[in-house]
Amino acid sequence: MVRTLADTHGNETQVWLSSGVWVQPPWSGTCCPGCGACHVTSFPSGYLARHRELMPVPEPEPEPYLPPAAEPDSVSVERTRLPGRLLVAIGVPVALFVGYELYANVVAAANPHH
Repeated sequence: MVRTLADTHGNETQVWLSSGVWVQPPWSGTCCPGCGACHVTSFPSGYLARHRELMPVPEPEPEPYLPPAAEPDSVSVERTRLPGRLLVAIGVPVALFVGYELYANVVAAANPHH
């Protein structure tokens, strides 16, 4: 059913009703007036409810993005060598000091001063 009404500015407009509900007006062309698509298919009411295979399938949710694990870089490699360098830097002087003290005590025990 078509009704002709006046809008707030006094212009006449046509309103299309189907069972008392406002609907889109029918068209006689082969292109959709809303989106401009020329390959339009219209189905009788209730047709899609009986043919679920024609309904669009919901898209699956995308998998969450997991960033790749960080690979060790040159900084972490140098840090692994740092304790070895520190051990050498402290260990060599300590070993020399202990060796000197042992040598001095052995010599002192072998040649007592009278």
